[in-house]
Amino acid sequence: MIFGIDEAGRGPLAGPVVAAAVLLCDGGIAGLDDSKKLSAKKRAALELQIKAHCHWAIGIASVEEIDRINILQATMLAMTRAANELTAQLGKEPQQILVDGNRLPRWNYRAEAVVGGDAIHPCISAASIIAKEHRDRLMIAADADYPGYGWASNKGYGSKLHMDALRRLGPTPLHRRSFAPVAQMILV
Repeated sequence: MIFGIDEAGRGPLAGPVVAAAVLLCDGGIAGLDDSKKLSAKKRAALELQIKAHCHWAIGIASVEEIDRINILQATMLAMTRAANELTAQLGKEPQQILVDGNRLPRWNYRAEAVVGGDAIHPCISAASIIAKEHRDRLMIAADADYPGYGWASNKGYGSKLHMDALRRLGPTPLHRRSFAPVAQMILV
């Protein structure tokens, strides 16, 4: 019983960081890869397959948590929440957790950090897809609440449209005030 864990949303200027934990189904899912290498259509199709056939869970760290404890610690918190939720769903701990990246949360699970793991281990690829699709939907929904920032297309990253809107409209409650471009706008 091996969980794969990955996150989405460490770099954007707005929105939460989302982590997913996945226990692949027997036989796996064909076509898994790093979510950033897949088309939106392929990611969406794979997400449906993963959710229908595998065990999975989401962990989220809010913008407030990101600003309070920093993005790295918030990412570790989201990963911990995802791992704990999947463990609770299954009623037992995993034998191992494979985490994409070079750092691990401080937890008692047996775990390994794997740089580029989302392109190597299918369970991490599946987690990458679940996390990205979940976060993308959150940002598309936020775009309707805060029009003008282009979040439906840039997902909170610092695109030209987003930066222009930040200068023109100022930060929203979903902006990470601890991130330099947002903090600089607050000072202006």
